[in-house]
Amino acid sequence: MNLEEIQTEYPFIPETLDIGGHKLSYLDEGPRDAPAILALHGNPTWSFHFRKLILALRGKYRVIAPDHMGCGLSDKPQDYPYTLETHIKNVTTLVESLGLKQITLALHDWGGAIGFGYAVNRPETIRSLILFNTAAFPSENVPARIRLCAVPWLGEFLVRKLNAFAGGAVTLGMAVNKPGLLTDAVKRGYLAPYDSWENRIAVARFVQDIPMNDTHPTYPLIKSIGEKLSLFENTPSLILWGMKDFCFSGAFLEEWLKRLKNTEAHMLMDAGHFAIEDAGERVIPMIRSFLERTGV
Repeated sequence: MNLEEIQTEYPFIPETLDIGGHKLSYLDEGPRDAPAILALHGNPTWSFHFRKLILALRGKYRVIAPDHMGCGLSDKPQDYPYTLETHIKNVTTLVESLGLKQITLALHDWGGAIGFGYAVNRPETIRSLILFNTAAFPSENVPARIRLCAVPWLGEFLVRKLNAFAGGAVTLGMAVNKPGLLTDAVKRGYLAPYDSWENRIAVARFVQDIPMNDTHPTYPLIKSIGEKLSLFENTPSLILWGMKDFCFSGAFLEEWLKRLKNTEAHMLMDAGHFAIEDAGERVIPMIRSFLERTGV
């Protein structure tokens, strides 16, 4: 992928970390001695999803945003264990390599399970939480269109051959409530890393790794993470929820409100799954205010 083609929307110089012989790309923006914010994306996005947040906060905060292996500018090995467990290990390796101690997690989509998967093993490093539409506990509320993309063979064809998952989210605007806000340049930015069968491997594997029932190999891990979320019930948290999300519905928000007691929640009635795209002009000031009030 040629970074120059998306430089206007993604004006950053990524860094890399070797993990097991594969390159993990990540952004590390802002003063190195500033409070750390670790922003973890989901599927089918990459650190590009947090570009507005990074630009808004990097003057005062250190914002780290990795591309999960197989995503964004990270390597996309074809024979690789693209599982929740592996992604958690990679984030743990990144955090330890950077020496991060007191972290604000900013989590979206799969970033929730990955981020909390790290956090339940290192709770002493978590200072506060920012949650977009995400989950870190088992749920049966998986939409039919996503279940379809997980069907063996058919899902692989839809996601990797037809680009139905990334293309549906971005090109067709399924991930937003205001598709007109996604300019051609923004669409190119989201889709640029996923321009071939080979480069869409992690997109497909993420869908296949959704534990839709208790027989799925990842179910025990997500169940364990969910059971340990009580570690953070008093951790200062901010929830920014796009209520027009076809995937992470209000039922997920209700579950978070049961689990996180020290939280400030905003229901963004006109925003979809990519709330930061639909309502960035409101979301970013809310985040700034939250960080200042919680002393970050």
